[in-house]
Amino acid sequence: MIEATLARGDEAKKQKMTSEPEVGTDTKDREDALLDEIAMRHKKVLIRRTGVIHGTLPWHDFRNAITWRRAVQIIFVLINAYIATAFYFWVRHFETNAAGAPPIRPEGVEGWLPIAGLMNLKYALTTGVMPEVHAPAMLLLAAFLLTALLLKKSFCSWLCPVGTLSEALWRTGKRVFKRSLYPPRWLDIPLRSLKYLLMAAFLYVVMAMPAAGIEAFMMTPYGLIADVKMLNFFRFIGITALITIAVLMLLSVVIPNFWCRYLCPYGALLGLLSLLSPTKIRRDPDACIDCGKCAKACPARLPVDVNRQIRSAECTACMSCVTSCPAQDALQLALPPKKIVAANGDTAQIAQRWRRCKLSGAMVAAMLALIVGGIIIGAYATGHWQTPVSDQVYRQLIPKAQMLGHP
Repeated sequence: MIEATLARGDEAKKQKMTSEPEVGTDTKDREDALLDEIAMRHKKVLIRRTGVIHGTLPWHDFRNAITWRRAVQIIFVLINAYIATAFYFWVRHFETNAAGAPPIRPEGVEGWLPIAGLMNLKYALTTGVMPEVHAPAMLLLAAFLLTALLLKKSFCSWLCPVGTLSEALWRTGKRVFKRSLYPPRWLDIPLRSLKYLLMAAFLYVVMAMPAAGIEAFMMTPYGLIADVKMLNFFRFIGITALITIAVLMLLSVVIPNFWCRYLCPYGALLGLLSLLSPTKIRRDPDACIDCGKCAKACPARLPVDVNRQIRSAECTACMSCVTSCPAQDALQLALPPKKIVAANGDTAQIAQRWRRCKLSGAMVAAMLALIVGGIIIGAYATGHWQTPVSDQVYRQLIPKAQMLGHP
């Protein structure tokens, strides 16, 4: 009787030890134990990625895509900070009628003129002629559209300074409040449609303009210094615009990527183009243990743990899901895999299936640099990177930029 009771007690203790880690074990150790338990529950073999510590890669690991993305974000923010500073002093040179040669105008500022870029793209495609004014705006827009066709909506999560700020805000909010808010599905879907309505409105206006009308607009005083007008919007911002930006930033603290998800027409256009991209987040059911970590890590709340591939226009190729995955070759940003039969736990065949198909964070960073840098270098080489507006014209127009209205 006593022996039976002791046996039952030992069995209960063993079951408890397999289902729950001991009280006092480290949180990361409990996470590892939980992953093993999930794999056993789903009758899967967990083949951990090499170098993974407690379910994820260390930040300093060369293969950590998030580290590569953070590095690219920081570099692009610094580049834009330099461009903004240099452009401000360039404008001030003409506003103050300073003597001597003006500073060099940073042509990269035209990346902040997506509407001018879209208009010039329509003009170039219609006439077959490179526009004279704000050509860099068109070339940078073309580069970012190309990234969407090849690498999903990676511009939004890797390059866009507004996307970087938005991500910093919601991550800070989550760190402070310990959670983020997500609108219910019945509200989330109509809110997401707003950015497509804004995109459609811009496309309608631009597409309705004839090429001659676009050329005439670009040659107006307003068109020639559209970049200065854009800068002055922020320099002399009105109270209504300031309140609007403040509200959007506050909403971004509690709702991840509020502006990007619901209101950005640029992101909407890139998202639609990204549907044509051969590169997608792809899940291998034979390597996956169904732990659900990928879906929890996704800022867009996409069902990464259910679908074999993510076709959604909301996917920004941020690779948060890929980095969070503990299983070898279970999740990757990749081209379509090879048709090789494999079973769960067959690491050799699964690895062969994805060989030369998946992209690492380093490869995405290199491809973005190649696409954007290549177009800029090509524009330099062909003489299309500088806008051929004389300093004399700028001296006449910039001091009275605030008085110039939209034609």
